[in-house]
Amino acid sequence: MGIIYTLFVALIVLAAILMVFVVLIQESKGGGLASNFSSSNSIMGVRKTTNVVEKATWALAIAMVILSIACAYVAPQTTEDRSVLQNAATETQTTNPANTQGFGTGQQMPKAPQAPAQ
Repeated sequence: MGIIYTLFVALIVLAAILMVFVVLIQESKGGGLASNFSSSNSIMGVRKTTNVVEKATWALAIAMVILSIACAYVAPQTTEDRSVLQNAATETQTTNPANTQGFGTGQQMPKAPQAPAQ
């Protein structure tokens, strides 16, 4: 599952980069980068470039949504009941897990032996 997750993340990044370029090419109210090519498009007979760019934007947006949902589905999951912070606190001896705030609050600590009464 880890390889598929990495593949989906890479595809999402690629789609995002392509989306940036496609949005920059789109014609805005001021003309955008596509305005430089509009005169050559009318000379060559191609006048539907805005439809192609708009369809590419929608296709990339839909692809990003689908890939994000698929990525969330195949994301690696832990099989342990303990959190990552709790594992780090108990594996390294720099902290005492019994004194670490929030860990083991539902557990009762063993009572210290009582001194005999005299």
